[in-house]
Amino acid sequence: MKLTPLALGIVCLALPARRGDLRIPAYTAYIAPNPEGASVSRDRGVSAWTREGSSILWFGQFKTAGKVQTSVAVKVAKGRSLRLRLGVATETHDATAQGDDGEVTVPFGEFSIAAPGYHRFELQILDPASTPSDEITALVLDGAPAADAHFNLDPRRNAASVHLRYPIDTSAQVVGFYNEVTAVEDPVTTYYMACGFSRGYFGMQVNSLTERRIIFSIWDAGAGSNARDRSTVAKDDQTQLLDRGDGVVANAFGNEGTGGHSHLVYNWKTGSTQRFYVTVTTDGTFTDYSGYWFHPDKNAWQLIARFRAPRDGKTLRGLYSFSENFGSATGHVKRKALFGPQWIRLADGQWRELVDATFSHDATGKENRLDRFMGIEAGRFFLSHGGFVDGVTTSGEKFTRPASGVPPDVPINPGRGR
Repeated sequence: MKLTPLALGIVCLALPARRGDLRIPAYTAYIAPNPEGASVSRDRGVSAWTREGSSILWFGQFKTAGKVQTSVAVKVAKGRSLRLRLGVATETHDATAQGDDGEVTVPFGEFSIAAPGYHRFELQILDPASTPSDEITALVLDGAPAADAHFNLDPRRNAASVHLRYPIDTSAQVVGFYNEVTAVEDPVTTYYMACGFSRGYFGMQVNSLTERRIIFSIWDAGAGSNARDRSTVAKDDQTQLLDRGDGVVANAFGNEGTGGHSHLVYNWKTGSTQRFYVTVTTDGTFTDYSGYWFHPDKNAWQLIARFRAPRDGKTLRGLYSFSENFGSATGHVKRKALFGPQWIRLADGQWRELVDATFSHDATGKENRLDRFMGIEAGRFFLSHGGFVDGVTTSGEKFTRPASGVPPDVPINPGRGR
């Protein structure tokens, strides 16, 4: 580890930020190794650090190599001091902020950006705990490499959501949709959605270090896709639960639209392929959606839930898959999963393989987070996002995977269950 004279520790007084500096707010940073080691908020930046050894991380993509001047903006109670260490790659500089009225800009000197690409800036707070008034407010960079560097400056720290969209003949009467998902990297707050369609979604989720789930949900009709509170959705527009499998929890959901939710707590394994199958039957203006998952321990298909969707009466349409980071604290960690093979079942009983997919991403992926990818690996599509790794896949890019040619063995007929 390379040490500079600043590593000896100096006391820093308030310095004005220079015009042209790149200011990266602390509310865009991440806490490691434990995301709960400090509080991150738009109002206060990073505060309330309670765990000694916690680091504050910023990630930026540089187009050019060179030297950057660095400083950190902090707020420390007058009469207090705060010892800090800033690192880039193997180089670290130490400094001490002396509290004053308002914000203090603490210079850490010059760091080398060795090559174009993503670089991590790690700030360690060497004092074991904070007072209520202590805040880290920004990382400030100056120099040629900083002029066109890309950092996420938005308070939303989630990695971009990424999607696979499967083109389907609109005249096809699709009554079954089969897909497989194999998680490669799956940190907490990851949802790998295998079977998405116009009225719902079906996949697997990492809720915590100790809990994982299989999730199947169907949206309400009417305002259901936009409402946040199901009490505002008319009874005739609400999805109804018809059946659920052993151990499955079923209830209503809100906040991201409203509808019927079901989940099975199951510790699915990283690297283990999970199999999903959605079937539909129609009756006038209603459609019944059934979600089946292949239980690895039981070596059998299990019903997760069956919901009746009003104001529908149509077969499966708008087929897609996605990968989502639904919690901001782990937005810097890479996610990756393999999807496929994908098959649809038509009303006449025939199976048809889906080998084409188009990549897309959410609004976060448009400008704020460019670490979002799709491709083909081991004959399957993959989606990857997060990790602040180089490269990018353009929204709208189309991919074709090799056909497997072998329809799935699913002994479930739409409308008749198993």
